[in-house]
This record gives sequence, structure tokens and C-alpha cells, in this order.
Amino acid sequence: MSLSETPLGSTALKKALGSDPRAFLRSLFVTGVQAALPAAVLAGHLPEKPKGKTIVIGAGKASAQMALAFERFWDGPLEGLVVTQYGCAEACKNIEVVEAAHPVPDKAGLSAAQRMLALTAEAGSDDLVVALISGGGSSLLPAPAPGLTLEDEQVINRSLLTCGAPISEMNVVRKMFSAIKGGRLAAAAFPAPVVSLIISDVPGDDPALVASGPTVADRSGVGEAREIIKKYNIELPAVAAKILAEKSNPPPVPGDPMLTRATHRVIASAAMSLKAAMDAAKEVGCDVLVLGDALEGEARELGEAHASLVLGHKSRTPARPLLILSGGETSVSLGAGEFCGGKGGRNSEYLLALALGISGQNNIFALAADTDGRDGSEDNAGAFADGSSVARMVTAGMDAQAHLDRHDAWSAFDAIGDLLVTGPTGTNVNDFRALLIF
Repeated sequence: MSLSETPLGSTALKKALGSDPRAFLRSLFVTGVQAALPAAVLAGHLPEKPKGKTIVIGAGKASAQMALAFERFWDGPLEGLVVTQYGCAEACKNIEVVEAAHPVPDKAGLSAAQRMLALTAEAGSDDLVVALISGGGSSLLPAPAPGLTLEDEQVINRSLLTCGAPISEMNVVRKMFSAIKGGRLAAAAFPAPVVSLIISDVPGDDPALVASGPTVADRSGVGEAREIIKKYNIELPAVAAKILAEKSNPPPVPGDPMLTRATHRVIASAAMSLKAAMDAAKEVGCDVLVLGDALEGEARELGEAHASLVLGHKSRTPARPLLILSGGETSVSLGAGEFCGGKGGRNSEYLLALALGISGQNNIFALAADTDGRDGSEDNAGAFADGSSVARMVTAGMDAQAHLDRHDAWSAFDAIGDLLVTGPTGTNVNDFRALLIF
């Protein structure tokens, strides 16, 4: 899906509902993504112009598109630096866009973080710092706390990514070992005012957790980070464990004088995307049930639960097509041994579990995808599933249950041509799940 792709119009959408359910679901996904694009939401959240300079900083999967939109809507001089993941840069006129690694940080991200801290430190009380923050910023802005190295931060990230913790808990931990997360970037800009415009990818839309809150005071604290590490049995590098034990790198907390001039606004979220899709579906005659925009938990367990849910609704033979929507971010816990190392992500894993649960059923169709355009280890946003998916996998020589057990859902859906490939979308409001029942 290029950014120029448009959703189906109401007439075409209604036709697709009856004749091509996948086109219908894909169009709803496009509708949801476009509702959260920076170009669609940023103009209504511009801050007042300062007496001095305007310095734009930012990090995340959507930061390049946010920078492009900010330049478009801002009437005045500006300068700045944002970092996004490889393959997502945009050509801005005055804001430098650099690329770095996600989900495990690299030297390019470290260099960008150091330059960003230096840039904000130059701001004066009459200047304005605008922070464009979106999901993915945690790995794109690595800045190890004193005593830690980039390699230490990489080890911590890898442990968090495989332990099964939701994004909110991962980011609580990440703040404890950083020199830029947890409000420290905003503190570096003091006494300049900092206005953060945030596209949320975390369930609940807590701005302190998006990209590990580089411009927002920390409300979780060392104690909560310790509990999470213990809960998931996360092994830390020795120097990181010492930092946590000694509480030697606490992030700024609410009321910290260095954050008195920092404000933030969430300008796009999963709720906005789901509402846009819901409105489009209702317009063409669907009943719509929204399960929420903050669903978490193991991807396969949610897929199994949603399979039971749709079977229950189908047994009642809905008078009109029923669309069930949900957002949030599930997780995938990778174990050790032979069942590790598969291809895929949380959306494809969710769908494979769902497909097993609805196997053999007619008139049930599903789409699950990440709104940033990439689900996990491969280049697809997600996939489609229906009651025939498992049978088609068998025909293709695939054992659906075995692929689920070894976290290799991508290979199963690839074998039957059911991957959803869109390319980077320019935004990131987390997962979009749509289940259609006739």
C-alpha cells in the first residue's frame, strides 16, 4: 500500500462487501491508516510561534512523515533532526532525516541520539523545541546511561523483545538504562519550551510510554521496572543490574523543575483508526462491534479467543454482515530450542491461531496487520485468513499447527498467497484487526 492508495468509495466498498471480502477488509485497513497519517492530523496541533528559533526533533517509525507534514504546515523558519527506521526517510527541506535500526538499536541511532541531545541543549528560553514522537523511537534513540555501552543496550533490547512482555512494560524497563528516554530529552532542552506531538502505538495512549517517553516525566519508577524484570526473568548485563540496584539513573518525575516547560499532545491513536473503519463499514450496511483499542496478551491466545467469539456470533446468523474490530498490541513469547527462529510477527501468529479455530467455516474472513506496514521479521504488514486457510495450507504442504508452535506463521500464509504487503505507511498506531461474519 503506497501512501497514494485510497480506500474504496462507498459504492465500491458495498460491492466488495458481498463479492470480495478481502478487498473490503483491505479498504477498511487503508481507511484506518489514513485517518492516522501525519498529514491528516498534525495541522490541528501546531504550537504558537516562538520569539526565537524553532527546533524540530523526533524519533519513531512515523517521524519522517511527521517532519514532512510539519514543514508543510509551519509558517516560519525552522531547523532540526529526526530519526526513523531504515527505508522510511523522506526528503525534507530544513529538517534533517536520518535512518537507524529497529527493533535492535545500532550505531547510527546512537549518533543521532547524541546529536539530538546536543541540538536541544543549544535552545534558549525564547526558542521552541517541537518533538515529533512515534512508536519505534525506543530503539531508534539509543543513548546508554553512564557506565553502559551500546552493546549493553542491544542485549537489554533483545531480552525484552523475546520475553513476551507488552510494549508498555518493555518501555518502563528501557527508561532505567537510558540517557535520553524517560523525559531526559526534554530536560536537556530546558529552559526552552518543548511541545511534543505524539502518534501513539501503546495501548492506553500513555505519552510517557510512547518511544519510552523521551520528553515526558516518568511515573513508573525503578520499583516497577524491577518487578517487570523479575516477572519475565530477564537477564541484565552486570553493569545494568548494578544501576538498577543502586537506583543510580532515575529519570525525571512529574514536578521536576527541568520539565516545567514541557507539554505534550497525542495527535493520533488506534482509537481514531478504528473509528474511521467503523464509520466506513456502517455506511455500507454492516453492524460493527469494537472490542477495544488496547487489547494485549499472547497473540495466539487472542486468536483462539477471537475464533470462539466469531463462531458464537455466526451461530446466531446475523441479519446483516457483522464486522468486529480491535486494536492494541499483542506479544509473542519465544522459547528456547527447536521451535524458535520462525518467520513472522504478532499479527500473523494471531491469524494462524484464528484460522485453526475457524477451519472449515464459511463466510468468516479476517485481516490483521500492523499499521506501520511491517509485522515482525518480514516485509509484510500482516495477512488474511478465512475458513479455508488451514485446508489450503495442507494442500501446500504446510502443517498449520506446527507452524504456529514454532512461531513461523509467515511461511504458512506465504505458501497460500495470503500475506498483506503494503510497504511503510508513514504512521504507527499499532495493530488493526478486522473480522467479518456473514
